[in-house]
Amino acid sequence: MANGFFEEQREQSAVKAEIVAKYFNAWADVMIGNAQRYNGIEKIAYIDLFAGPGRYKDGAKSTPLLVLERAIQKPELARLLVTMFNDSDPDNVQSLRQAIEELPGRESLVHQPQAFCSEVGDDAQKMFERSRLCPTFSFIDPFGYKGLSRGIIQSVVKDWGCDCVFFFNYSRINAGINNDTVRSHMNALFGEQRIDRMRTILTGMGPADREAFVLEELSQALKELGAQYILPFRFRRADGSRTSHALIFVTKNILGYEIMKDIMARASSTEDQGVPSFEYSPADERCPLLFSLARPLELLADDLAERFHGRKLRMVDAYREHHVGTRYISRNYKKVLSDMEAEGRIIADPPAEKRRMVKGERSFSDKVLVSFP
Repeated sequence: MANGFFEEQREQSAVKAEIVAKYFNAWADVMIGNAQRYNGIEKIAYIDLFAGPGRYKDGAKSTPLLVLERAIQKPELARLLVTMFNDSDPDNVQSLRQAIEELPGRESLVHQPQAFCSEVGDDAQKMFERSRLCPTFSFIDPFGYKGLSRGIIQSVVKDWGCDCVFFFNYSRINAGINNDTVRSHMNALFGEQRIDRMRTILTGMGPADREAFVLEELSQALKELGAQYILPFRFRRADGSRTSHALIFVTKNILGYEIMKDIMARASSTEDQGVPSFEYSPADERCPLLFSLARPLELLADDLAERFHGRKLRMVDAYREHHVGTRYISRNYKKVLSDMEAEGRIIADPPAEKRRMVKGERSFSDKVLVSFP
């Protein structure tokens, strides 16, 4: 069944691979900058614990090849990058090794890619727990829930510069919450006490509320282990009705959170008043009017007025203090604050008439000082 997953690169899989590859590119640039500035970083790593065959049956490249191509194109990255790919299927590993061998320019990589064939479980977790990792970006993409646990996630983000993205198969995990045959997997992912409490609360809960509750509980379970910033990106079924799975980003660093938030925002299939959905749904292009009509910018304006009542701070500081855990991105705050200024709800310094015009509108830069009466 897992092999069938790679028969062709479905549209959602392409979006997933693009998000991971773009974050790797941005993360690697930051780490290269740190290596050049402080001269203390000799290696950075990319780890993919469920790497697949390298190419889909239709020839499209999966994430390992996209990452290696980026390293080949960038000499400093080719010097620093260590890659470790793993899959439990021997055929996938053989296919991946062959795809890597055929990559043009592979010889420029100082550390040649390593591909292993093993099950991901307690042994892998213990190995990462015992090791002090160099700056590492990890991708954990199991077909279902086997091998996915809070412990493995914690072990790959525990050290400095370490971030992780994992694939959360909502449909299968939702079905497994009350399935005693996979109880151990649910315990490993949520924690035994938490999942027991969840089973009681979920009884009788509707699908939309259930989905939001499960994702929130997962986020809280990860935060308890020191994962400070959690960012989910949801993929909906072909008809747009429900979430099928989610890509969940875990980091301890606010810069990483902001970079990934921008990447996921751009990958969103819809926006409402410029606020990204942080979802991809094949149905959105066919039925754009089905997307939310919640008028999110009005809600943001009211929330900012209440949160910062009586305070004076720069736009960028208001954004950084408020945006974590929301769908809002920097340009949403600039738009709302500009509108609030025009309505007399805030005072901006410098005022609108002294700021430059950009595409017919007055700019609202990060440094504009905002007073909330």
